[in-house]
Amino acid sequence: MTLSAFGSGPFLLTINGGSSSLKVALFRDGNPPGPVARCLIGRIGFPDSLMVVTTTMTGQSESRTLLVPDHAAGVELVMDWLEHTVGMTNLRAIGHRVVHGGSTYSRPELVTPDMLAELRRISPYDPEHMPSEISLIETFGRRCPNLRQVACFDTAFHRDMPRVARLLAIPRRYEKLGVRRYGFHGLSCAFLMTELARVGRPGEADGRVILAHLGNGASITAVHHGMTVETTMGFTPASGLPMSRRSGDLDPGLVSYLSRTEGMDAERFHRMVNSESGLFGVSELSSDMRDLLAQEQRDPWAAEAVALFCYHSRKGIGALAAALGGLDTLVFSAGIGEHLPTIRARICDGLGFLGIAVDASRNEVNGPVISKEGGAVTVRVIPTDEESEIARSVQGLLSADRDDGGSHDASDE
Repeated sequence: MTLSAFGSGPFLLTINGGSSSLKVALFRDGNPPGPVARCLIGRIGFPDSLMVVTTTMTGQSESRTLLVPDHAAGVELVMDWLEHTVGMTNLRAIGHRVVHGGSTYSRPELVTPDMLAELRRISPYDPEHMPSEISLIETFGRRCPNLRQVACFDTAFHRDMPRVARLLAIPRRYEKLGVRRYGFHGLSCAFLMTELARVGRPGEADGRVILAHLGNGASITAVHHGMTVETTMGFTPASGLPMSRRSGDLDPGLVSYLSRTEGMDAERFHRMVNSESGLFGVSELSSDMRDLLAQEQRDPWAAEAVALFCYHSRKGIGALAAALGGLDTLVFSAGIGEHLPTIRARICDGLGFLGIAVDASRNEVNGPVISKEGGAVTVRVIPTDEESEIARSVQGLLSADRDDGGSHDASDE
């Protein structure tokens, strides 16, 4: 692909950095922004890192294996790709997914030095994600000092969660320090609610909705009238459901027990619950649900890991339905939720008392609606797209800034 391969700009760029991946998407600036291309750099830090570029219009992909030792090296590859295809001067802005906004940030905002200072301050809230996300913002800022950057926060969707759902039952002084339940996967939730309003029945998105974002990270969120009522994740993304490598909720007494019996310090405990637990820890085989399903007939630990995930997901849906006072729509999304009908069926099995009844044939082909005809609860499969949500947020912020007559010079930051 060569310069102008995607036509003339301006373009919006979105950045979604994971612990070992960098997802980048290019959108033509508009209302709504139009997807042009996506670039995934996976297995960062491994000798067989992979860069895959997909053109949205044709669906064609180009991939190559290379060495990407860290996220900074990944950014350099992205910059080279952008210069070669659209030219950096044709970018209007960059939108970043930032996992934690703390108590300060509840909507997308332009990146400033003050924001970066606050994000560094709250980095201990989520040391798994925040340092690398800050590093990505700073790296792009050095390469493109005059280009606007927008932070889009995963916690923002849950900003109106009822106070009783935000509180932690610990001494009050910690709440003043920002220690409370925040909730995550908010960019996914926002996208799914927009899609539900588009594809659902009139008024369905205003009803009692449960969003099951089930991927490597997994959370379930209850929404009513478009606002979060409750969600399974709390102060950090390690809480809630068992996930690919994260433990989910644990008895806090485990911290002191392991400290006394194994001499486990806080850093070692953090590593265990974020990297060595979940599906991987229980199965001691794989963190990938597909691998576990393939082995569950022969490996009892793999079978237990699958059963544990489905049990806690089913329990989470039941608890959130109680918080909602009933249920109208259940949405499955993300890698597991979108692509594994076996897991969806097992989660829904036993939820008939809520009015959930899955049609086996619809479910098997990943149909957009997998509930039985005439069922009390509509069960949907909606692919999520956090990058599109980021692009919409950036476009909306910049349009509002322009409509207000405001100006912003990134060189002043």
